[in-house]
Amino acid sequence: MNKTVAVIGGGVAGLETSIQLEKLGYNVYLFEKNSQLGGHAEKWDRLFPSRRHASEVIDSLKNRINNVQINLATQVNDIKRENGAFLVDANGKSQKVDAIVLTTGFELFPANKKEEYGYGIFENVITSAELESMFSSNGKPQMVDGNTPTKVAFIHCVGSRDEKVNRPYCSKVCCVTAVKQAIEVKEALPSSEVYCLYMDLRMFGPGYEDLYKDAQVKGVTFIRGRLSETSELEGGRVLIKAEDTLSSKPLKISVDMVILMVGMSPLPSTEKLLKNLELEPNNDGFIQVKDYHLEPTHTKAEGVFVAGACTGPNNITDSVNAAHSAALEVHKYLTSK
Repeated sequence: MNKTVAVIGGGVAGLETSIQLEKLGYNVYLFEKNSQLGGHAEKWDRLFPSRRHASEVIDSLKNRINNVQINLATQVNDIKRENGAFLVDANGKSQKVDAIVLTTGFELFPANKKEEYGYGIFENVITSAELESMFSSNGKPQMVDGNTPTKVAFIHCVGSRDEKVNRPYCSKVCCVTAVKQAIEVKEALPSSEVYCLYMDLRMFGPGYEDLYKDAQVKGVTFIRGRLSETSELEGGRVLIKAEDTLSSKPLKISVDMVILMVGMSPLPSTEKLLKNLELEPNNDGFIQVKDYHLEPTHTKAEGVFVAGACTGPNNITDSVNAAHSAALEVHKYLTSK
């Protein structure tokens, strides 16, 4: 076949796309700007809803790659069209390819943009990603002074469903991640008090509702309300102020640790690639697909395809499914040329 495809981004979607394209007989060049593959999932401890170790999934993907040309710590700086093909410039070197799949992913919402939540100001206000790192290294949450917390609050929708920070969309994974992490805190620290402050619980996936019921059985307290502000108390404790929107009453809770469930944001570095390819972002800043319903892995640029969370918030299952679709669409495109 001797046709070549560039896959830009080495997270779950990029890995699965590369695997499927390799199976179809293509020469695949995988470009990853970081020094290791796996994307955000590589930094995670356990996945919802089964709480399977993330490393099992990432290792399985890596082990299925055979002849893909993997380029780590490689930033794609420019893409140009040339005689029906593309020239991909990465770290000063050019590679000619016949098609491109963008799997550039997302970034976590910068929690310090919600200054009233105290991230970067109060030491015991952390993000969901930072808590996951604690689970990986210690098996439990830990305060800055080394003590374990007795009261923990999870704040949902940080950088999601929020017009004030230009993030009006739902990030899809925050609710179920909060429930998973709340269960893990209760299991690691059975005597702790754990609160989840949510706008709406969006437990839509297989096994999500069971996870929510398990959290209730384990004693996690769910409060429908949105955090308005935080302040620091003596000893590094944090006072959170919110409104219980079910009772319409103000609420104050002092806790040892606040976990901000940060949403998915568009990756700024993708903007340059879109300009190179004469593509536009969608209303939320992610890559615009050709047809959301019928061609969700196509772009409006011929020969350029997409998969994963670069098109908007996705979970791992969504990303794997999109990767399969993108690889097949690349195959259909290249065999028709």
